[in-house]
Amino acid sequence: MNTDLKFFTNEPEATLLQRFQKTLKNNTQFFDVLVGYFRSSGFFRLYKSLEGVEKVRILVGLNVDKVTHQMVQTSKEGKDTLFVSTKNAQDGFADKVEKEMEESEDSFNVEEGIKKFIEYIKSGKLEIKVYPDHPIHAKVYIIRKDQEKSEHFGQVITGSSNFSGAGFVENLEFNVELKDAVDVKFALQKFEELWKKGVDVSGKYVDTIINRTWLNDEITPYELYIKFLYEYFREKINYDLDMFADLPKGFMDLEYQQEAVADAYLKIKEHGGVFLSDVVGLGKTYIASLLAKKLGGRSLIICPPVLREYWEETMRQAGVVAKVESHGKLDRVLIDGVENYDHVFVDEAHRFRNEITQGFETLHQICAGKNVILVSATPLNNRPKDIASQLYLFQNKLNSTIPNLKNLKKFFGHLEKRLDSKLSKKEYLQVVKENSVEIRERVLKYIMVRRTRTEVERFYKEDLKNQGVKFPTLKNPTKLFYQFDDELNQIFDKTLQINKKINYARYAPAKYLKDIPSSEDLQIQLVSQENIRGFMRSLLVKRLESSFYAFKQTLGRFIKSYDDFIKMFDKGTVYISKKVDVYDFLERGFEDELMNLVEEGKAIKYTSKDFVPEFRSVLERDREFLQELFDAWEKINHDPKIEKFIETLKSDEILNDKKLKMIVFTESEETGTYLEKNLKELYKDAVLFVSGKSDSGDIRKAKENYDPASPVKKDDVRILVATDILAEGVNLHRANIIINYDIPWNATRILQRVGRVNRVGTKHDVAYIYNFFPTERAESEIKLEKLAVAKIQAFHDTLGEDARYLTQDEEFKSHELFSRINSKEFLDEEDKDTSSELYYLKLIRDIRDNKPAIFEKVKRLPKKARSSRKETKTAGQTITFFRKGHLKKFFIADPKEARELDFLTAAGLLKTDEKTPKADLPKNYHDLLALNRDSFEKSIEDEKDIETGKSITGNERTLLKTIKVIGAFSGLTEDDEWYLAQLQKAIEEGSVSKKSVSKIVKETKGMNQPLKILHLIRSHVPEKYLENLAKREGRQTGNKKEIVLSESFI
Repeated sequence: MNTDLKFFTNEPEATLLQRFQKTLKNNTQFFDVLVGYFRSSGFFRLYKSLEGVEKVRILVGLNVDKVTHQMVQTSKEGKDTLFVSTKNAQDGFADKVEKEMEESEDSFNVEEGIKKFIEYIKSGKLEIKVYPDHPIHAKVYIIRKDQEKSEHFGQVITGSSNFSGAGFVENLEFNVELKDAVDVKFALQKFEELWKKGVDVSGKYVDTIINRTWLNDEITPYELYIKFLYEYFREKINYDLDMFADLPKGFMDLEYQQEAVADAYLKIKEHGGVFLSDVVGLGKTYIASLLAKKLGGRSLIICPPVLREYWEETMRQAGVVAKVESHGKLDRVLIDGVENYDHVFVDEAHRFRNEITQGFETLHQICAGKNVILVSATPLNNRPKDIASQLYLFQNKLNSTIPNLKNLKKFFGHLEKRLDSKLSKKEYLQVVKENSVEIRERVLKYIMVRRTRTEVERFYKEDLKNQGVKFPTLKNPTKLFYQFDDELNQIFDKTLQINKKINYARYAPAKYLKDIPSSEDLQIQLVSQENIRGFMRSLLVKRLESSFYAFKQTLGRFIKSYDDFIKMFDKGTVYISKKVDVYDFLERGFEDELMNLVEEGKAIKYTSKDFVPEFRSVLERDREFLQELFDAWEKINHDPKIEKFIETLKSDEILNDKKLKMIVFTESEETGTYLEKNLKELYKDAVLFVSGKSDSGDIRKAKENYDPASPVKKDDVRILVATDILAEGVNLHRANIIINYDIPWNATRILQRVGRVNRVGTKHDVAYIYNFFPTERAESEIKLEKLAVAKIQAFHDTLGEDARYLTQDEEFKSHELFSRINSKEFLDEEDKDTSSELYYLKLIRDIRDNKPAIFEKVKRLPKKARSSRKETKTAGQTITFFRKGHLKKFFIADPKEARELDFLTAAGLLKTDEKTPKADLPKNYHDLLALNRDSFEKSIEDEKDIETGKSITGNERTLLKTIKVIGAFSGLTEDDEWYLAQLQKAIEEGSVSKKSVSKIVKETKGMNQPLKILHLIRSHVPEKYLENLAKREGRQTGNKKEIVLSESFI
């Protein structure tokens, strides 16, 4: 092999670096470099070969900015202008060096090479200049030998390689070496001519490296701590300055509300939507109206019917152009058109947590392409999919804007699978908590605004005081129990025994068909009807716990339902009900609506002969059991629960205080009627009952007596009995007592109930909760108390609360949704106030306002800044702050491994004061940094999920195949082809609603006419809907990966 090559391409055994390493060590005295680009981060590859070289000169031609070049070209006025141009050349070079170091590899070799470069400059061995006259593209390396030691004058290498690691080794280049003295001397002559005109930047380089790059070794631990806070909160620091100068009349100037507006505004700009989920009572409606005003444009408000007037009045006061429509009128909204709306506000958005319902599908079409604001204090109910469904109203399932979480479907599907019904209670609750951490840390912090009262009181204390605003102290709940006498115990035991014997066959007729068809529809109905059977069985016991009156009424309805069904059967015709999502109705508290739907829904017609012979006798036996129960309970003429309630009203010091108003909540309208009747016997007209059937007069009377904002205020009602029609969004805080006469299926509804009195602006210092729980016997049957506590705890774990609502044993944490999980691993016990991101946000704002010099200094500290200090708890470890777009992560490494930290833990580690001295970096700093960097890289691999396509399954895959078949049809127009292409893209990104896809697949099954199929698809996915979905594009977060800073502990 020829080892004396003339050409160097950076191919194996032919790199420019290898040639330099060989040549420079061989009696080289002078080394002159003329290049367009110079990267000192590659110097470590070469400096050992330069140790014997007497002088190195580097002239850079393209690191000059355009302004400097133009000034030199037009300079005709002498010295002053020349001075300015020289300074600009130096500054431009310094900027390039700073930028280069931000992007350079963080390694011991790079650092050692640059320090050697600085050493050469300081000793005079190396000079570096920039050529300001005009750009130079040349790449020339002139090597002159020591004539006393060598007979050769030298050589010149020229070609395509710049002075950088890429030019020396990595890029494919083409360079040639000339050894004739005449060639070397010619190159030297030209170099000298250019060198004379060059601007010396040697000193500027040293100054830049020392002060403006990560090699700055003078950064103190305190400065690094403040830099950490600045970089983490950079987008939020000035929220408090972004307030309304002219608040609408009637709106309080509350800092926490206005800051929520600013936070929500930024999240909408980044992600196209936001959850406004402050705990109940903090004024989310006012926050939403201020947000609508800040956003501008036209808003559509979708809310429960009972809140429509309230929203209209609030928006009118705020001066917002908005249309307010109720949840039940979504079809009309879509028919009227949504093109003129820019923003969609959905109040009590948790009602749309099931993406397979018709209501969700319609709302999804309304929200497509709009900014979506979901208003709910209780967005999570039971499972991860509760959050997921609502999130899909403004995020694509398979291509989201959430940092490092493109594939939402995969993420939430994984969490759902972990909730295995076979787990023990302890294991199940542990999984719920772990899921909660995942959801908070990876999703909610980016798209949710949520604060608790505790946080607001702690971090906005001065503002609240100045405004005269306070929150009541929520006392621990009081449990109310009652006992059955012997007669009731016997009949109760009999009821439970008979209830187990009832087949509830009337509610599951499909089970008794002779030949059960294998059709998808009927299979779905079988599952649905089985759910209804379970619901009816539990409902009977639950209504008994609500009130004896409601129980008897329910028994009567069951008996009538059986009579009607048996008559229908005897006439020879049976209708099997449509698919009913039982649990969706239960979670929403719509028991009565569910029962009505079961009775009315008709879909598939059968004859009586289609059923097994014993079906008629099973129906009759069920009917007899129900009648037996009815007859037994008709003999009972007393009710220990209402007796206990009335006794407590008379004897309890709080409840007996005639100055205080109370609200008694029940799920059952019949129980409400029963309570009103019994309480009016004692309290006359001071009792009012409001339900979904109440007229406007009763609702107005309730507001006049309980809503502080009512223009007309009255005091003729002291006990307000209400169903959950008043549990959402209504201000009733002239009262300060909540009595839950029964516990809802959806226990989080209790949070909504309590929120009616636990609100900003109340005049009460204390609020009270009383809960009637099932008796011990009933508890063993339906486990309602344990179920309620478990469900409300799951809510606490994920979103955070600051009070106990059901029992004093209920575990709760205040998980601030400016923050991640409340980690205390490294926090000192006395640092209780630091367990919130708001604490640190307030701290950096205090630095901004009161220590401007420090704020300005840390703002200018270099990227990848670093420091070190003595710390016994974490000695031998290095913590690093990484960023990728809006994603921020923290890792800490010891010599063995790196692990991820949440923000609060990282902040606790870095927290220090101005007196803390700086220590030297440990020798293994770069090794620990590399461990952190590798862990960060591994943690963001989820970004690749979108490219796999593995999350497209079932109906989506079937529809994509159908689109492909239609696309092959030659009779399509260009418009048809465009529509199919857009539809395919929308399905691949998971942006078309699940129910729409399901309908299309179901209705096109067996069809083979492409144009008819296309027409049917268009009817479910209109072109306008696709156009609006496409507007979600362009909101993706940045992809640049950065090391923000690091600190070592020794």
